[in-house]
Amino acid sequence: MTVPQPLVSPLTLSVVTPMYNEREAVDHFVARLRPVLDGLAVAYEVVAVDDGSSDATVARLLQLRADWPELRVVSLRRNVGHQTALAAGLRSAGGDYVVSIDADLQDPPETIGEMLAAAREQGVDVVYGVRNDRSSDTVFKRRTAGIYYWTMRRLVGSWVSDQAGDFRLMSRAVVDVLNDLPEQRPVYRLVVPSLGFSSAEVTYVRAERVAGETKYPLSKMIKLTLDSVTSFSATPLRIATWLGILAFFLCLALIVSGLVAWGFGAVVPGWTSLYIAVLLLGGIQLICLGLLGEYIGRIYAAVQKRPQYLVAMDTADETAPSVEDIELASHR
Repeated sequence: MTVPQPLVSPLTLSVVTPMYNEREAVDHFVARLRPVLDGLAVAYEVVAVDDGSSDATVARLLQLRADWPELRVVSLRRNVGHQTALAAGLRSAGGDYVVSIDADLQDPPETIGEMLAAAREQGVDVVYGVRNDRSSDTVFKRRTAGIYYWTMRRLVGSWVSDQAGDFRLMSRAVVDVLNDLPEQRPVYRLVVPSLGFSSAEVTYVRAERVAGETKYPLSKMIKLTLDSVTSFSATPLRIATWLGILAFFLCLALIVSGLVAWGFGAVVPGWTSLYIAVLLLGGIQLICLGLLGEYIGRIYAAVQKRPQYLVAMDTADETAPSVEDIELASHR
């Protein structure tokens, strides 16, 4: 796997932002992020990880980098998903502290300074950005997010925050541990709190997306939930076991009732009971097989050890694009 390497120069802060088709939001994001970081008076870098965008996101990032040397562009060869793109950014970040933030400006960059101050003053390794107001989200988004966190807290553990997403600050110690994990499909909003590092919280009001469309439609939210459950809990397998036991006793009850009916001579031709029994048992078996298949598929992927991602371009390399390349990219 081609892994971007951290910069060797001493850095206090790295800001990692995965991007996928964020051309409309890039300029707004940079316009708010850069003044915040410049005002912190610390050595910093911004690692923008392009997750195989099909629009002009990379071209615009390269243009912005010509005037902002702290901006580092890591472009992946194909779309691998938000969490994996975030993993690529964490592996390339070289700061003593690393902040992960999305480019849609729903999480305010102005909170980064407060996070850094909290980490230094309280001596903690993780500072979570906690949303204390989600009124800007749609009712559907709030409800589905509530269901997700409710499910995770009961399947995974009560330590899962119900209002903390991927906006957080982490120390170098935490990032090093994350980079050493062998997980193929990390879900960092669950992985980070599960490590048990000392933490603090900074609250903020979640804003509306500045431009473009959400990158977490219902299909991806379902996938995230499935990854979260199967990566952190064996509860679905236990549920499958209990369903099998329940079905077994239900079959016993049906057998007993059938024998009793036969003994009293009350056996009449009919298909309802048989129809219900076949559907019930068949449905339970398919559910159980599906759950087993999910876990076996993840074991298979882990055994293959295929790379999670491949880097197509990293502006920190010697092969970084020139100004001419940037101008050419802008006309594509």
